[in-house]
Amino acid sequence: MCDFNNLTDEEKLHYHTILTTAVNNYGGINFFLQLLEAIREASPHPLTSRHQDFLFDLGNIRWGKTIFNDKILLKQKLRKEKYDKLLKNKEGKEYKKTINLIKTLSPITFSVRPARRDDGEGFDFKAFDKIDDETIKLNPIFEALFFCPINIVKKILNYK
Repeated sequence: MCDFNNLTDEEKLHYHTILTTAVNNYGGINFFLQLLEAIREASPHPLTSRHQDFLFDLGNIRWGKTIFNDKILLKQKLRKEKYDKLLKNKEGKEYKKTINLIKTLSPITFSVRPARRDDGEGFDFKAFDKIDDETIKLNPIFEALFFCPINIVKKILNYK
């Protein structure tokens, strides 16, 4: 998803629809973009928080399990792979590491809530979307919130 220029028009529209729904439930595009900026500025990576949350002035993100830095580094490496081919090569260490990453992150539900209820109800998502036993896709909201450059997220949100 982060390679916006190589997506088909159908994929661009699909991601636009998903992200627009999330943005509207969070309070609008400006609040959402401020959340993205706060996440990008945080150090270390917000997902490695031992308190399983990311708090900032306009809202918060919470999840129920500690995620270690090695999982974040592997996720960033996998991001460069084809979006729907996470389980493509069943040989070697990379496959085992990928399976362990999926097993670690799959049960976690991320909850994004604005600071004020008047701004929206927020939204929940998982890190992966399991299509079948052979096909696991990265959730576009997870990808947009934690890994895609902000300018790419803006392109997706502005796509018509």
